[in-house]
Amino acid sequence: MSVEIMSQMTFREAIRAAMDDALRCDDRVVLMGEDIGGYGGAFKVTEGLLERFGPSRIIETPISENSFAGVAVGAAMTGLRPVVEFMFMDFMALAMDQICNHAAKMRYMYAGQCTVPVVFRTPFGGGFGYGASHSQSLESWFAHTPGLKVVIPSTPIAARGLLAAAIEDDNPVIFLENKALYNLSQGMSPKWQQMKIGRARIVRPGSDVTVVSYGRTVWLAVDAARQLGTSVDMEIVDLQTIRPLDRDLLRESVGRTGRLLVVEDDCLSGGIGSEVIASVVERVALRSPAARVACAEVPLPCCQSLERAALPSVARVMDAIKGMVENNRELVDRDAKGRCERHTSTRSEVACS
Repeated sequence: MSVEIMSQMTFREAIRAAMDDALRCDDRVVLMGEDIGGYGGAFKVTEGLLERFGPSRIIETPISENSFAGVAVGAAMTGLRPVVEFMFMDFMALAMDQICNHAAKMRYMYAGQCTVPVVFRTPFGGGFGYGASHSQSLESWFAHTPGLKVVIPSTPIAARGLLAAAIEDDNPVIFLENKALYNLSQGMSPKWQQMKIGRARIVRPGSDVTVVSYGRTVWLAVDAARQLGTSVDMEIVDLQTIRPLDRDLLRESVGRTGRLLVVEDDCLSGGIGSEVIASVVERVALRSPAARVACAEVPLPCCQSLERAALPSVARVMDAIKGMVENNRELVDRDAKGRCERHTSTRSEVACS
């Protein structure tokens, strides 16, 4: 009997492997971005690919995000499959016209006569003291745009499987990589498989509360579950894709637990958590009010102690879960006491009549 040998692969290496596979298997795939060649990218994700595939496939761009995003959109419409790296997610603001007004709409505007198979990938999120213009989580900007798909993996296996799917997709895909995950390591099977965009996964089954998250914050939920132990039976759902959103799995999970907490690195106002909660409560009755743990409503500071205070943490996740469960128990006890008092009062009235 053969034994499958698992090799350890970091999140960074998994993304690089997915691009390497695509470049080898499909001559239409090209990479574009600032410093992605000799330097290997701001976070060394594309390191070594220039040597393997040459400058006609690994294309260094000027510091002009709107320009090279537009070149990629045009290239995708005319037969190539570009994978574009933005050095930081914050810089995608400079290319919003090309991404949201052109890439997202072309297939619809031309009634399917053209496709736009382009992937825009970028690191996002705080935790490194990079400051307000290099640390944002702007996923809700893109999730709001019809025509775009938005993918946010939390593990090396998901990063490789979902990026492979994104590169083969005929629609524009925003592929987001939380900086805090680049060194995360996981065993990778040589028989790894491409994953389907739009599918969430249950990381941990449970019965007391559903905790929904994506990217880095999935690991906050996992750590919170470990620390809470048997006191709260948490079900953890990793969205993996925030557009399209796997509403069926969300409703099924919350239908079992009756409670919902969303944890996200984005700001509270207008974040993905709002859409998750709305999608669930449209169909599912909750046992207690839904809750959210998100980034503070401030530009992230460079000072790392202040930055840590603004970002979601394991402690904040645990406090939110404890509050939901304890408050609900109080409501249950109060409701049970009220029913008992009403029953006693009715019996007394009957006895006196």
